Amino acid sequence: MTAPGLAAAVVRWQRRHGRRDLPWQGTRDPYRVWLSEVMLQQTQVATVLEYYPRFLARFPDLAALAAAPLDDVLALWSGLGYYSRARHLHRCAQVVVAEQGGRFPATRAGLQALPGIGRSTAAAIAAFCFGQREAILDGNVKRVLTRALGFEGDLASAAEEQRLWALAESLLPSRDVDVYTQGLMDLGATVCRARRPDCERCPLAASCAARAAGTPERFPVKSRRLRRGRREAALLWLRRGGRLWMVQRPERGVWAGLWSLPEFDSVATLEQAVDGWPGQGEWLAPVAHALTHFDWTLHPLAWRLPARTPLPAAAGPGRWFTPAQALALGLPAPVRRLIESGGMA
Repeated sequence: MTAPGLAAAVVRWQRRHGRRDLPWQGTRDPYRVWLSEVMLQQTQVATVLEYYPRFLARFPDLAALAAAPLDDVLALWSGLGYYSRARHLHRCAQVVVAEQGGRFPATRAGLQALPGIGRSTAAAIAAFCFGQREAILDGNVKRVLTRALGFEGDLASAAEEQRLWALAESLLPSRDVDVYTQGLMDLGATVCRARRPDCERCPLAASCAARAAGTPERFPVKSRRLRRGRREAALLWLRRGGRLWMVQRPERGVWAGLWSLPEFDSVATLEQAVDGWPGQGEWLAPVAHALTHFDWTLHPLAWRLPARTPLPAAAGPGRWFTPAQALALGLPAPVRRLIESGGMA
């Protein structure tokens, strides 16, 4: 299939079968498109559908987001994961308001110069909002193109990634770029899936190199796979008089900038820290939590201090919050679930 033929087939399919009911579709508002693109990075559509309207209700436009405290932004993002996205989102809004007069640049290059906006996200905003002829390469699009073209390059290589970018740009139609781009994304999400692709429904099936070879699931090729690690830690759930002790995590590392329970590197370390404390404690069931690079097992110790007991130094710097106040903060998902559960009677 020629490049014009491929683009025309994708555009026809999108107009007949593509998704039209997602809340961020049908708009040329860069703020809304940008927000959806950032939320959809490494997150399933079903999850984003829960967060997107809540976020817009609290921050309806760029100015509202820029003026908000970061803690409020993180609180709305809590549970969505990959919290650096929320910090970049907040910083980018502030830069656009302060340095761009509250208006997003209309070009991919201008958008890509903003904090936290990569090439593919910048291209999506430029195409959907400003009619620019730009290619995107999110995970869905990579899968569709590498299969259709039989692209054998190893995307663990920067050179091969650049070669795929060049091919993606060469396939762009002269018009309807927004429809074509949405079509590639929808094809990858609903038909050309990572596992069990539905080739019979694909408009590119007749010319798809991967289908012809009988190996669609082999694409895209990426030799360097993530090797997951395993970690364990202990959390101190310290309460006194109806309040709980929370600490804010450092600006770098896991859960950066979020409020959490004091963390200790092992059960033994936490047991040693609370040895001789007044009150009573109870070990709760371990919590399993999967992060990008490792699986984390967290061991919570619920400890209740008697009223008016001084705070032990080992609890670390932090603040007392009521449970309701704590749940309004930006919290890691497992800590939020722990507090919501009520824990120790």
